[in-house]
Amino acid sequence: MATLNQWIAGARPRTLPAAVAPVAVGTGASYLLPRGANLGYALLALLVAALLQIGVNYANDYSDGIRGTDEDRVGPVRLVGQRLATPSNVKLAAFIAFFWAAFCGFALITLSSTWWLLLGGVASIWAAWKYTGGDKPYGYMGLGELFVFIFFGLVATLGTTYTQAKELNLASIAGAIGVGALAVAILLVNNLRDIPGDTVSGKRTLAVRIGDKATRTLFVAMYAVAAVVVVLIAIGHPYAALGFVGLLPAILPVRTVLSGKKGRDLVPALAGAGLTSLTYGLALGLGLYLAFRLG
Repeated sequence: MATLNQWIAGARPRTLPAAVAPVAVGTGASYLLPRGANLGYALLALLVAALLQIGVNYANDYSDGIRGTDEDRVGPVRLVGQRLATPSNVKLAAFIAFFWAAFCGFALITLSSTWWLLLGGVASIWAAWKYTGGDKPYGYMGLGELFVFIFFGLVATLGTTYTQAKELNLASIAGAIGVGALAVAILLVNNLRDIPGDTVSGKRTLAVRIGDKATRTLFVAMYAVAAVVVVLIAIGHPYAALGFVGLLPAILPVRTVLSGKKGRDLVPALAGAGLTSLTYGLALGLGLYLAFRLG
């Protein structure tokens, strides 16, 4: 039986900043729209994003574990791969997280009367499961980064803004791109670390497909995208330049990745990528709020 600490580690808390960032930016952008922000809706959006992230992490643990692709892998605890928990229990944990994500999402959609977003909710849960689950998981075909950008960047950020303000603006659209880029960076460094094991097990992630050097280049490019986004938003809302402060923690992971380190030596870069996603989202969201308050 896995301990409580092992179950928490299996949820991969270092990836949770990818759930906080889109809600922070989406809410900040809402302040600049006529209807304004609704912090109650923002809290529900945060619960949806965090529960989906936990669900996809457990689902990934289950699916990779039963396929045997977690047998020889460095990094966080693998509940199934390390035989700390039964596959059925890990699968159940994933479904419980998806259930509560759906519950909170339905509450948010009901309260905000944005019924068409039900399609986005269903698609998000489908994407979370199919990342490594099912007969043809898209994560094994090198499409993980694309789906992360779509669902933890565009859908999460724009959905947060729309449920609160009933419309979108340039800040929310550009911010969604920046947040999505940093979510992609987290997955890139994770898959960069796992290239050797994934290659042996037949898991054809984007990192495996394009190789070590190109993955490192793409990782750095994601931070460049996030920086360009700050510039674009700051043209109309100067306080959004706080987003640059949020990018400061990227110095460590970028240096680590560019240094050529591999395997376990990339774990600090993964933690740094998660921290950067969090600080970027909070700083940019705060900058948008200050643009509303101070003009």
